[in-house]
Amino acid sequence: MSLRESRAVAVALVTFATFTDIVAYSIAVPVLPDLSRRLGASPTTIGVLFASFGLTLLLVSMPMGAVSDRVGRKTPMVGGLIALAAATVLFAFAQGLPGLFAARLVQGGADAVTWVVGFALIADLYGPEERGRVTGMVMSGTGFAFMVGPSLGGWLYEIGGMKLPFLAVAAMAVAGAIAFSWLRIPSPRSAHDPVPMGVVVRVPAIGACAAAVVVGAATTSMLEPIMALHLHGLGVNPARIGLLFGVAAVATTMLHPWYGRLADRWGARRLTLIGLVLASLVLPFLSRTLTFESAMALFVVQASMIALVITPSLAYMGQATSDAGIGSFGVAYGLYNVAWGVGLLTGPALAGFLFERIGFSGLALVWSPFVIGVTLLLARARTRPAPATTM
Repeated sequence: MSLRESRAVAVALVTFATFTDIVAYSIAVPVLPDLSRRLGASPTTIGVLFASFGLTLLLVSMPMGAVSDRVGRKTPMVGGLIALAAATVLFAFAQGLPGLFAARLVQGGADAVTWVVGFALIADLYGPEERGRVTGMVMSGTGFAFMVGPSLGGWLYEIGGMKLPFLAVAAMAVAGAIAFSWLRIPSPRSAHDPVPMGVVVRVPAIGACAAAVVVGAATTSMLEPIMALHLHGLGVNPARIGLLFGVAAVATTMLHPWYGRLADRWGARRLTLIGLVLASLVLPFLSRTLTFESAMALFVVQASMIALVITPSLAYMGQATSDAGIGSFGVAYGLYNVAWGVGLLTGPALAGFLFERIGFSGLALVWSPFVIGVTLLLARARTRPAPATTM
């Protein structure tokens, strides 16, 4: 088999694409508030600017997944990376708020395409016995991007000013697009024809997996602001709060490949259930920490349990789709991305509302049973063939 047809090369390029996407996100987030204020934006406008990313992510994910099911994975991946390059160039040269909004909207759509089509390609190329291992490798790469992205952006900013970090990421995205254009993607493993989006979302196992993803994403995004507030109340300074999140990121980056291999050995569905249960059990203890040291130890454990949901659930979505006799991996991973976006949008808002009224301990006592309830929903779901469709 030539290098252009190698599955390993395809996985490496998917990892590079998601790595580039996360670096682009990491570079944009710290500078957008300052850049927006210099252009005369109010705090409300800045908030809407950040939310616009999620809008296109939610709108684009499933339709582009369906498109990739019909036309193949290469063209959407190339298009998504070109869109990412365009978004970062827009950030670099934006002269007003309309330019920033355009860049942010395009970036959200590019993010959706990269992740949805990338994981659909992995599901095409690998069977259920290998998807966990490969998924873990990709997620480890994205975890590394979260760690190095802000530092890389800061270093490039010091060298060449505001524009250089964005132009560097644009160059990375263009390189990825060229590499995918060169790649000769092997024929998909699936022998099934794509089916309509409505058929995919009605499969119980796929719906239950999506529910688990919503909870996992909501819990992750909920903990970020709430832990910062909790630690601030204990007198912990911002530098040490950043250290806590950094240590957790290092731990999860190292664990993703291991969790992927465990998903292949024990079953992705089973491991997703275990991760949800363990995450719900750790949360009440985390809310009662009184020192920085105990908070760090338990937060690393909590983040590790959430990672135990995320990596296996990616493999489980592919498994549930295959077991249901469906060939539409693009739509399935589009639904996964939508579920993740819903969790990111609802988690912080709901957590902030509860934290203000009942505190971290009360929040944990409400959140934990909710996670267990979703776990029971997922445990009761059974894979069955997709409903018949009329052509």
